[in-house]
Amino acid sequence: MRFFIFRPLKNTKKDIRVLTKDELIKFFVKHNISPFRGKQVYQWLWQKGVHDFDSMTNLALAHRELLKSNFEINHIKIDVEQKSKDGTVKNALKLHDQLFVESLLIPTKKRSTACVSSQVGCSLDCTFCATASMKRMRNLNADEIYDQVVLINQQSLIYHQRPLTNIVFMGMGEPLMNYNNVLASIDKITDPEGLGMSPKRITVSTSGIPKIIRKMADDGVRFCLAVSLHSARQELREQIMPFATKFPLDELLKSLKHWYACTKKQITFEYVVWEGINDTKKDIQALVKFCLQVPSKVNLIQYNPIDYSKLKEAPSHVIDDYIKTLKDSRIQVTYRRSRGRDIDAACGQLANK
Repeated sequence: MRFFIFRPLKNTKKDIRVLTKDELIKFFVKHNISPFRGKQVYQWLWQKGVHDFDSMTNLALAHRELLKSNFEINHIKIDVEQKSKDGTVKNALKLHDQLFVESLLIPTKKRSTACVSSQVGCSLDCTFCATASMKRMRNLNADEIYDQVVLINQQSLIYHQRPLTNIVFMGMGEPLMNYNNVLASIDKITDPEGLGMSPKRITVSTSGIPKIIRKMADDGVRFCLAVSLHSARQELREQIMPFATKFPLDELLKSLKHWYACTKKQITFEYVVWEGINDTKKDIQALVKFCLQVPSKVNLIQYNPIDYSKLKEAPSHVIDDYIKTLKDSRIQVTYRRSRGRDIDAACGQLANK
């Protein structure tokens, strides 16, 4: 007697959102359908953000069935939504391959900011960040990043009756390690045929990869840049962010000067002050010296504890010393208090918990 093992057929459908508008038009022309239908589908996908073909109601049923038989839409789904006492919303998002990332809606009186992820896990090893405890599973696709923005915009409309005002790439992952997909997502977000947001409202935050910062500048990007600095002393920065051994501060500074020369956009330095780590006068003076070499401002960030770290935020008088010295040197500085700490949604706490 013979036994046959039947294996399920592999899904051969292509995610439709990898196609360009021209490729969508060519698909319809190939099937003797007006090229205008390709433009309509593109609008449904990127301007209206639909996740199923039946929602494309201005297409004939036969055209929708044709799309279903050839394509799929691998969109993100909310697995868990948590709300903080301060109004911050944290989303645990399930991807089509059963992996998870997190994203945030951060509301203030006048703004609604989307904090989006660019990787599942992270490529780097910052000692103060919970995401670094996860190994990098994969990069997010451009449409998965775009989906986060669409979702958070819907939440802002529901909870605050206003659309998103800002987007920050400060969630899970190092955006510059997923360069092509991050830029492709921003293209869709800013495209008038997409979400039509101004690139001035978008900030990409990086731990500082000089070669890619130069590339961004040469590529003529129009969004804003933030650098996670935390120390302007090379040996100390390597302790806090071990990958910094490969990216020395002098090389980072050269790349930032190139960025400003090409874009004329001021850089934001993100900086946490820890007790016994970077809380001395020497640290403050090093930061001042670094900032004065390129048009920049400093965003001092409240430290958010994570489970396995013994790091503690420096006392308030040290923060005050930083602020006074920076201001005395005519360097713009703000102190950013954390949002969403009660649901592990604050800066450095995202780890799919």
